[in-house]
Amino acid sequence: MRFKELLHSRRVSAEQCGELTDKTVTINRVAKVVKGGRRFSFSALVVTGDGQGHVGFGLGKANEVPDAIRKASEAARKSLVKIPLRGSTVPHDILGNFGPATVVLKPAPPGTGVIAGSVARSVVEAAGITDVRTKCIGSNRAQNVIQATLDGLLRLKDPEAVARFRGLSLEELQYAPY
Repeated sequence: MRFKELLHSRRVSAEQCGELTDKTVTINRVAKVVKGGRRFSFSALVVTGDGQGHVGFGLGKANEVPDAIRKASEAARKSLVKIPLRGSTVPHDILGNFGPATVVLKPAPPGTGVIAGSVARSVVEAAGITDVRTKCIGSNRAQNVIQATLDGLLRLKDPEAVARFRGLSLEELQYAPY
């Protein structure tokens, strides 16, 4: 399933979430060359989440930084998705891909913390994951890494759903998170 299809299949509204917190990941100054010189504008990338499995990201562009951040925050609240969590970590190893970026997410025992780069860290912390190991491979552009991390999180399978699909009980599946 493609990233956009995954995103739309797990979409939730901001009213279904708890207290949302925003984290500004990057702010870029962009120049447009015109006849009289350069026109500068700003783009901002924001990740938002409630720490209980809901996370979203948004890109905003404006002539001033506060307006770009506000637009990005509004876009992030419109793109919230539900992530299946298992305690404080992810249920299993997963690869997330988006364009040239690949992100590896691995479960970690309690107390490990979030071992991740700054961009992937902002996504997993906004989702409420407190113990995880990640590795970014390929592109390190912030927008690609965010979307690759979200792709991996959206591809996670809930252990109950896997057991139901295989026709086993959870004990027979021998699922033992940390």
